[in-house]
Order: sequence, then structure tokens, then C-alpha cells
Amino acid sequence: MSISRRQVAAALSALPLAAATTAATPAAADVPSGHGPRPGRTVYIAGDSTAADKYATAAPETGWGMALPFLLGRHLRVSNHAMNGRSSKSFIDEGLLAPILRVIRPGDVLLVQFGHNDEKTADPTRHTEPWTTYQEYLKRYVKGAAERGARPVLLTSVERRRYDAAGNALATHGDYPAAMRALAAGLRIPVLDIQAASLALWQRMGAEATKAYFNWLQPGESPNYPDGASDNTHFRPPGAIAVARLVARALRDQRVLAPDEVRRLDADIPESWLTWLA
Repeated sequence: MSISRRQVAAALSALPLAAATTAATPAAADVPSGHGPRPGRTVYIAGDSTAADKYATAAPETGWGMALPFLLGRHLRVSNHAMNGRSSKSFIDEGLLAPILRVIRPGDVLLVQFGHNDEKTADPTRHTEPWTTYQEYLKRYVKGAAERGARPVLLTSVERRRYDAAGNALATHGDYPAAMRALAAGLRIPVLDIQAASLALWQRMGAEATKAYFNWLQPGESPNYPDGASDNTHFRPPGAIAVARLVARALRDQRVLAPDEVRRLDADIPESWLTWLA
């Protein structure tokens, strides 16, 4: 459902927005998607390791934010501030939202995807409860973007690779996706249900085929993982591209972006286009 800046501000007017910290924590490097004849707009990403830009020492681990620029129109720029290990709480507490809010402009989009690390009950610096503190922190992203004329968009967490003995893909995020959906409905802002979309994709692919999408490596396959890896959370390039495609398609379907603002939804994207941070 579409929403104007005035509607978001009205929906959140009774909610206090605590002052964002200004700790000098560097944000992830921006990833430009190119330039077109129309005035440029920026799509910002606030999220965790599943979306983050990765360093060369972690390759072939790949965040879906690294692939998103190749699926958006050339006049749109992607600024990926997602960081490994962050939750909706720790991202704000560490001052990572503040740099986004300093530069975001009317017409820009803020994509917010957290949940993986909010679930970590043993870590009070990251943990949130789905129906209380998780929603409260998400409101701060929404309010911050809306007050600056930008469009806040919530994304449910991409699913992990987990199957039962019968080969059924399993949901792993508990109440967090439902809590986000409910929040978005109450605030009348877009929610991209990447949790449901990715779970359906993993189900169609099956347990063995999805290993090529996640950071599963044989010993000696990558110098960064000499003993191999069996990572069911983070992606290799094919998985990152596939999830970015889910995001781009949902941005179009939810009318956050116009049909001509997305591209290559059904075209191959060579892995060689992806680059890692030095």
C-alpha cells in the first residue's frame, strides 16, 4: 500500500524518536548503480550480514546488497550500510543509522531488514523481543526516513537454509516476520516479504541445490576457507543475486519503484560483475 510522507509522520507523531548516537563508526562503502538522465535518487540499505558488502578476505561470501545495483535502473544509486552482526537495536546503538539520516533526501528509499541477530537472546546488546522492542526500534528507522521525505520500506529477514527429514524448507525466524508485517500494516508502509519469498524459493530448489546458493565450500575450494565451509545463513554469488532479484521484484510489485526502475529481473547476471571490498 502506498503512503505519503505526511501519512507516515502522522502515524508516528506520538512516538518519541530518541536522539541517534553519533559514534564515529564507518558505514559500509557505497555501491553506485550508475547514472541516467533523470535526477538521481538513492536506495539506502540498513541491515545485517545477509545484505552487507563483503571484504575480499571473506569471498565468495556475498551479501544481496552487492547484487542489487544491477537490478535497479541506472538513475538509482544503492548505498549499502548493512553491517555484519547487527540487529535493529545494535545498528542504532552503534550510531550506524545516524549517517544515513544525515544524508537521506526526499524521494530516496530506506530498506530496513533486521531479524537474524535480534533473535540472539543471550546477547543483550543485540536481542529484541518481536512484539515489543523489535517493533519499537523499527519505528525509529521509519520515523527517521519519513521525517526527511524519504520512503521507509521494511523487509522481512531472508530465510536460512534449513530442511526437515522430508525435505521441507523450514521457517527459522519465529515471530519476527509476523511482527514486522503487523507493524507495516499498522503504519501503512510497504513491507517486502522476503522471508516468505525466499522460503518458497528454497522449497522449490531443494536441500542439495540450495548449497550452491549458500556459502558451502569444499576443503581447498577457496583460499579464504581452506577447511571448507557449511554456512546455511550467508550466500555465495548465485544466492545473493537470487535474493536481490526477490527484493527488486518486490519493490516493483509493491509500487515502491516503477516498472521502468527495475531491470534484469529475468536476465542472467554474471558473477564477475560482483566486487568485494579490498
